[in-house]
Amino acid sequence: MPKIKTNRAAAKRFKKTGTGKLVYRKSCASHILTKKTTKRKRSLRRSRLVDKSNQKTIRLLLPNG
Repeated sequence: MPKIKTNRAAAKRFKKTGTGKLVYRKSCASHILTKKTTKRKRSLRRSRLVDKSNQKTIRLLLPNG
């Protein structure tokens, strides 16, 4: 049996927590920050949990954690 390969693009964007949930960082937080409000930038700092409807797809892309 061949090994299942991890999707490298997904591996760079998503991580599994200790309890098995999937976490990702929000986009638009790296540059052009002067025009964004402080409130918006503060909310972009936090990492978010992947929505339940997308979890199955991402788990297939990350078979090895």
